[in-house]
Amino acid sequence: MDLHEVQAQLTGWLNEATSAFQKVPGSAVLIRYVRSSYQNDPVRSAIELVLVIFFIRYLLAPSYSTSKQNFIKLTEDEIDELVEEWTPEPLVAPHTALEEAEMERLPVLVGPTGPKSKLANGRTVTNLASYNFYNLNANEQIKEKAIQTLRTYGVGPCGPPQFYGTQDVHMKTEADIATFLGTEGCIVYAQAFSTISSVIPSFCKRGDIIVADRAVNYSIRRGLEVSRSNVKWYNHGDMEDLERVVRKVAEEQAKKKQLTRRFIVTEALFETIGDCTNLPKLVELKEKYKFRIILDETWSFGVLGRTGRGLTEAQNVDPVQVDMIVGSLAGPLCAGGGFCAGEKAVVEHQRLTAASYTFSAALPAMLAMTASESLNVLQSNPEILTQCRENIRLMRAQLDPRSDWVICTSAPENPIMLLVLKPDVINARRLTIDDQERLLQECVDESLANGVLITRFKGIPITTNTGLKDGNYTVQPALKVCLTSGLSKKDVEKAGVTIRHAITKVMTKKTNNKLGLPAA
Repeated sequence: MDLHEVQAQLTGWLNEATSAFQKVPGSAVLIRYVRSSYQNDPVRSAIELVLVIFFIRYLLAPSYSTSKQNFIKLTEDEIDELVEEWTPEPLVAPHTALEEAEMERLPVLVGPTGPKSKLANGRTVTNLASYNFYNLNANEQIKEKAIQTLRTYGVGPCGPPQFYGTQDVHMKTEADIATFLGTEGCIVYAQAFSTISSVIPSFCKRGDIIVADRAVNYSIRRGLEVSRSNVKWYNHGDMEDLERVVRKVAEEQAKKKQLTRRFIVTEALFETIGDCTNLPKLVELKEKYKFRIILDETWSFGVLGRTGRGLTEAQNVDPVQVDMIVGSLAGPLCAGGGFCAGEKAVVEHQRLTAASYTFSAALPAMLAMTASESLNVLQSNPEILTQCRENIRLMRAQLDPRSDWVICTSAPENPIMLLVLKPDVINARRLTIDDQERLLQECVDESLANGVLITRFKGIPITTNTGLKDGNYTVQPALKVCLTSGLSKKDVEKAGVTIRHAITKVMTKKTNNKLGLPAA
């Protein structure tokens, strides 16, 4: 067969294929598309041809099963031997010797918590270890409201907010808090701890800049880590260092012509130290370098200010100048849950993006009503705050200036007094962190033996947090003394003397033992 016959045969097959293809419905449209495409954009036609060939090859490729895997078949004896040798990792770290000793002596309360509490051994002690600052859990007005709400709404909504968990009491609590603080809106969360750790990642994403105080608490650090933002740190309470950091961030972004969200995250009253931040200076730097502020008022809401409105009232700052005010309803208000207050747009944004709000059951109605009623009691009885602050002053007079061993790091109006060993005591005895913990626990035990219940600060260690670069901060061990307005002047002074003598007895005994002298 010569070349002309082959060419004629191929032409005949092509004509037959063309006529057969033209009989297919829609073939004329496809032919026109291919012709116009080739004329207008031949490169596009070539790419489409490659994709068609790839698709045909993919369809004709042999299938394979994912159920057949390459593995070594073990005998029953080998499996039994591996099972016997396997030791699972513990779910939690083993207790230290200090923790085990503390658990053996842990006091157990019987009945409701109050200024005077009864222990399981039958003793009645002065309770300075609870956050019942205003003795609100003994307020009959709040109790009656809580019982009525429980009978009307039941124990819990059993559903997330925005679905079928939101009730009218939640909306009332949000409105009450917003009115109390002077903000446009408020959102209530079901858990206090997860509020700030959910608020931060709902606004801060990868690539954003967060400048945070090194002493912020563990819940804030969890929020910083989850947000995956670029976190910068400034020295605790050092406004000059803060300005240096925010100025550097602003200059770098201006040089690179970047436009990212920038936040300053800090606490009003620091959980780990007890002191206050300088909010007016913070607002000044925010306005100057164009940052937003997320302020955690977990320990200052209901505590600071003339009427308990927090740090904004205490330092005469307009709440509107703070972009997000985050607080807890589980501390001074004796309720539960947390909140975030700010502009309405800020609040509504969290209803869809905040994980612990969207994916958690709503706050029980009884706790929401308790929070609202507690705010009402504080506003109608300002003498409660006055009495609590007088008791704080009396306790500080007994412990801080009169003790040779400890010093109070808390702010003057903070009802949670953190007492740490003085630097000269630590240096003279070369005390490690564990040594300080043991000594302070002995002070707690000695105080309890004399009828006063206090505790140690037991925050989660933040020096082991490896998720945040350069964010380590060593928390100094401290005694924690929580004051309440439910005690008389005489009771507070007596408790202060007892605590001071207990510290002196423990520290003097340790000194004499080191010197080989008889115990005092």
